[in-house]
Amino acid sequence: MAHNHDHSQGTGNLKVAFFLNLGFTIIEIIGGLYTNSLAILSDALHDLGDSLSLGLSWYFQNLSNKGRTRNYSYGYKRFSLLGAIINAVVLAVGSTFILTHAVPQLFNPEKTNAEGMFYLAILGVIVNGAAVLKLRKGESMNEKVVSLHLLEDVLGWAAVLVGSILMMYFDAPFVDPLLSVLISLYVIYNVYKNLKKSMLVILQATPSEISLEEIKNQLLDITEIIEIHDLHVWSLDGNYNVMSVHVRLEQDYKLSELSDLKGKMRSRLHDKSIEHVTIEIEGKEEDCSYGKSKI
Repeated sequence: MAHNHDHSQGTGNLKVAFFLNLGFTIIEIIGGLYTNSLAILSDALHDLGDSLSLGLSWYFQNLSNKGRTRNYSYGYKRFSLLGAIINAVVLAVGSTFILTHAVPQLFNPEKTNAEGMFYLAILGVIVNGAAVLKLRKGESMNEKVVSLHLLEDVLGWAAVLVGSILMMYFDAPFVDPLLSVLISLYVIYNVYKNLKKSMLVILQATPSEISLEEIKNQLLDITEIIEIHDLHVWSLDGNYNVMSVHVRLEQDYKLSELSDLKGKMRSRLHDKSIEHVTIEIEGKEEDCSYGKSKI
């Protein structure tokens, strides 16, 4: 499957988004301490995680451009899982720490600088929105996934903006720790989802969007094929999917005919989100030495 994406542009987009996010995270931490706002400090933690995620995405996208090596025959794609796990641990620990401070303040809230929160929230929507627009122009899956994540940050800052307006006009100091709790719980929920996805990839589970039964039936529709076994599909990084399969044919074919047959099989798999396919051809009477799968 051919891909003609401009990888250098994708790396550049991630680089710009990383520095935008990191710079604003520093402003958030200072602003959160200045305004005494747990909600802003919670979002600062969230954005710190995003900065780490963006930095690792930028680094690993650079690595993936190197292609395969002797030690990493599939390239460096799976290294992104390491980045995802590190990011998840940092966010989980930080969010738990924030929760231990925010929950008691729900019952005994402290005064916050609502006006300062208001201006920081406007800046947060602008900076995160600019990062989203930058990444949405990219074509790589990496850019699109990070773009969606930053879009969630824009919505989070919109919530802080509404909360600050409420505290400016009403005596409701509990709104700040409440927003902090909601943001922290939301971060922990996403950490759980990302960790679960990463572990499924590490354990080589079949990607959820792929049906082995459907693939098997599509291949068996080819008249020359009489049996499919040892069919496996897994993912290197959650986006780049790999497949291997043993195919038993009705008769022996010439090499040129086998090449055409493999081409026909790969064309059937073209729209199944499978980037790399390994096909082992077996004759009608050949005894496969591998244990046959039930699939």
